Amino acid sequence: MRKAQIKVWESGILQVSMPMDPPLRQVNCYIVTEPEGGITVIDPGPHTQEAELAWQGVLDELDLSWDHIQKIVVTHHHPDHYGLAGWLQSRSGSRVWMSERAHTEARMSWGAEASLNTALPLLFLRHGMPEDWIRGIREHLVSFLPQVTPQAEVSYIDPAVPLVMGGREWTPVLTGGHAPGHVSLYEAGSGLVFCGDAILPQISPNVGLQPGSDPQPLQTFLDGLRALRSLRVSRAFPGHREPFTAWTERADSLLRHHEERLDTAAQLLDSGPLSGFAVCEALFRSRVSSAHQMRFAMSEALAHLAELVRRGRAAEHAPLPGGPVLFAAADR
Repeated sequence: MRKAQIKVWESGILQVSMPMDPPLRQVNCYIVTEPEGGITVIDPGPHTQEAELAWQGVLDELDLSWDHIQKIVVTHHHPDHYGLAGWLQSRSGSRVWMSERAHTEARMSWGAEASLNTALPLLFLRHGMPEDWIRGIREHLVSFLPQVTPQAEVSYIDPAVPLVMGGREWTPVLTGGHAPGHVSLYEAGSGLVFCGDAILPQISPNVGLQPGSDPQPLQTFLDGLRALRSLRVSRAFPGHREPFTAWTERADSLLRHHEERLDTAAQLLDSGPLSGFAVCEALFRSRVSSAHQMRFAMSEALAHLAELVRRGRAAEHAPLPGGPVLFAAADR
C-alpha cells in the first residue's frame, strides 16, 4: 500500500498526496485546521480501498478521529476529487459542500439519471472514432462507478457567500471548461487559493466537450482563466503537482497554450475537411495509449473545434449517410 504523504504549509494548511491510478498517480487533498480543533477536508480523492487505508493512516498520524472532520469541500465533480466524499461523510457525519452545477454534473455522470456512459461514446462515434476505441471507452467509463460510490448528500456553495474554513472567510470563484461549476476558494487577506484543477502547474487541465454539458467548454475555460489571473495570489494549492506561486504567469501560459492549439487545429483543416477523430489523432496520437487518454484527447479536440466554429474560423458539416461529422476551414 502506498502511504499518503503529508506536507505542512502556512496558515494551518496540510497537503495530503492521496494515491490514485496512473497516469497521474496522486491527487492533492488538503486539510485546513479549525480553531476549535477539528478539520476541513478539501477534495478527499477517489474511492478505492487504497485511499480508504491511506485516509485512516493520515488520521492516525495526525492523532485525529473521523469525528474531527467538520466539513468536506469538493472543488469539482471528477472522481479523483469527489469520489471519496460520500464514504468520508458516512464515517464522519459531516456535510459535503460543492457548487450546485458541479453536483448536477456528478448526477449526470453517475447518478440514477446518469447519461454520460451512453451519450459520450455515441458523440465520439458521430465524430469518426472507430468502434474498437468506442468499446474501450465504454468499459473505461463504467469502471469509474466504484470510485464515486456511495455518492454524498450535498450542500451547495453559494458563490455570493464566503465559505468559512480555518476561522477565515474564503471567496468562492466559479469557473468551468475543465469541469462545469468548478469552485476555487480564495482568501484575499493572505493571497492563498485552493484552485483544484482550474489552474495546474506544469500540466494543462483537460478541457473537453461532453454531451449534455457546456457546449463551449474552451471559451468558458479561457474566460475563467482571465478571471482567475486577476486575483492577487501569494500561493496556489492545486489538485495535482506541488503548490506554486507564479500564478499570473501560469494563467498566461495556459492562455497562450490554447491559442496555439487552436491555430494548429485550424491549420489541419486547411488541407481539407476532417472528422473530429482525425483532428484528435493529428493533435494527440503520439501521447495516447489507453482508453482513458483517448477519452480526454477526443473531448479536448472537439472542444477546440467547437471554439474554432464559434470564432468563425471553421465550419461544421452534417455527415453524409453513414459518415462522420466533418469540419472544414470556414472559407471552404
